[in-house]
Formats: sequence, C-alpha cells, structure tokens
Amino acid sequence: MKRAGILNRHLAGALAELGHGHGVLICDAGMPIPKGPRVVDLAFRAGVPSFAEVLEGLLAELVVEGATAATEVREANPAAARLLDDRFPDLALVPHEQLKDLSAHAHLVVRTGEARPYANVLLRCGVFF
Repeated sequence: MKRAGILNRHLAGALAELGHGHGVLICDAGMPIPKGPRVVDLAFRAGVPSFAEVLEGLLAELVVEGATAATEVREANPAAARLLDDRFPDLALVPHEQLKDLSAHAHLVVRTGEARPYANVLLRCGVFF
C-alpha cells in the first residue's frame, strides 16, 4: 500500500498516464463534464473534497507549465481566485464558456465536491527535466 501522496487508485493511475502538454481539468461539482476525457469523480458531498484540497494534492504530484481559469472567478469566488493567483502567477483567464470548450480537449477531468462557483482550473502538464 502507498504510504503517502494520492491514495485513490483511479486518480493515481490516471496521473501516471499523463504526458507533456496534456490537460487536467480540476472542477467544481457543477461544471459540465464533456464526453471524451477520462474522468475521476471524487465528489462525495457538497464541499467534500474541496477544490483547494484537490488542487494542492495534484500540484504535489504534477509538473505544471500553465493554468487557465474562468474570468468570472475573480468576482464570483474571490477565495478561489486568490488560491489560483498564489499558485499560478501567469494564470490565463478566459470566459467561462471558453473554459468549457477547452476542457473538452483535456486528457483528464478530476471532479471535486466544491460547491462554490467557478472553482475550476485547466492545468497543462510540463516535464520534470
């Protein structure tokens, strides 16, 4: 058994399959999930697990070279906006509808139980060398 890191076998396996340039959407419970990408649904109850918990756990495991979020997060969810700004100084912002379109090309979608609006980010995987 793993001693640390991500213990969910479905998520750990999906992360191991990621390569440079692949997209990973971390989304709230209300984000429409497009057909196509692999989905690991972690949502248990409203707010559990939170967007912040899942984001932090994934950032500990992944090399990320870029991130995109919805412009609307700034006004509708200042806590999520601060978290994203702290983690991604070069955060790209696009309208929510465009983020939904971009998410259709993600390799992996990780759904959280987050119940606050616009707690979504599309990560672009990098390489460790």
